[in-house]
Amino acid sequence: MPLYEHVMIARQDLSNTQAEGLIEHFSSVIADQGGKVVDHEYWGVKTMAYKINKNRKGHYAFLRTDAPSAAVLEMERLARLHDDVMRVLTIKVDAHEDGPSVQMQKRDERSERRDRR
Repeated sequence: MPLYEHVMIARQDLSNTQAEGLIEHFSSVIADQGGKVVDHEYWGVKTMAYKINKNRKGHYAFLRTDAPSAAVLEMERLARLHDDVMRVLTIKVDAHEDGPSVQMQKRDERSERRDRR
């Protein structure tokens, strides 16, 4: 099956548990359609470059999936209809990278920089 990576931005006024609940909801949509979620990460609340629906910040989530295209289309359709999800980006990749995403690696590097001082 094809491999995909998804990034979702949810509204800023959700709690962390509600934002992580969105990850579980869309993971179950993928699983119901015959795919599987290889890995998921919750990146937290981040400031966006521009306002989306009058929001300056949003909850970011990252999913790595191994799913048929019909499952991805259904997940994207449901995400567009969901009131809490502002944006979804899906990219088809050749292979998933091992370990944490680049976004999570940046946090680790920042803590190492502080230790050196």
